[in-house]
Amino acid sequence: MNFFLGSMSSTQYNDFFFLLTNIMSSESLGGKPTAQPTKALETFENPNKKKDFHIHMQIPEFTCLCPKTGQPDFATLYLDYIPDERCVELKSLKLYIWSFRDEGCFHEAVTNQILDDLVSATQPKFMRLTAKFFVRGGIFTNVVVEHCKPGWKAEPTIDLLKFPSETNFRD
Repeated sequence: MNFFLGSMSSTQYNDFFFLLTNIMSSESLGGKPTAQPTKALETFENPNKKKDFHIHMQIPEFTCLCPKTGQPDFATLYLDYIPDERCVELKSLKLYIWSFRDEGCFHEAVTNQILDDLVSATQPKFMRLTAKFFVRGGIFTNVVVEHCKPGWKAEPTIDLLKFPSETNFRD
C-alpha cells in the first residue's frame, strides 16, 4: 500500500483519500435512514390458497410507552395465523410495529389494536397475537388475543408424539 501511495502525485493522493472518505461515510457506514414508522400494512396474495398453513412470527423488538409514566415498555410479540386470501408483508409489518414506539399504550389495548389492524388488512381464517411484556413494577404481563373467521374450522391436529419412534431394523 505504501508503494502505491508513494507513487501518487499530491493531487492523486488527495483525490484518492477524498474518494475513500466518501465511500466510507456513505456506503459502509450508512447514511441517514429513509424508512419511517407507519400505520399502513401491506399485503400480498396467499401463494397457496388450496391448503391451510400456519405462519408463525416472533417480533422481539416491540416498544411503546407507559401511558401513566411515559417510561418505555418492551415486549416480544408472537403472531400466528392461517391466511385466507392475503398475507402480511414483513417490511410493512416491521414499520407498523415501529409506529408504536412513541405512543402511550396500555398493554391490553395495544395488543387488541394490533390484532384488529392485522385482521382488517389480511382477513385471515385464524389469527392469534401473543404479547409478552417485560417486567413493569415487578409484574410481567402476557396478553393473548384471537380472531377466527366465522364458519372456519381448524383441521385436526396430528400428534406425532403418539407414534413410537422407529428404528431402521425389524425384530
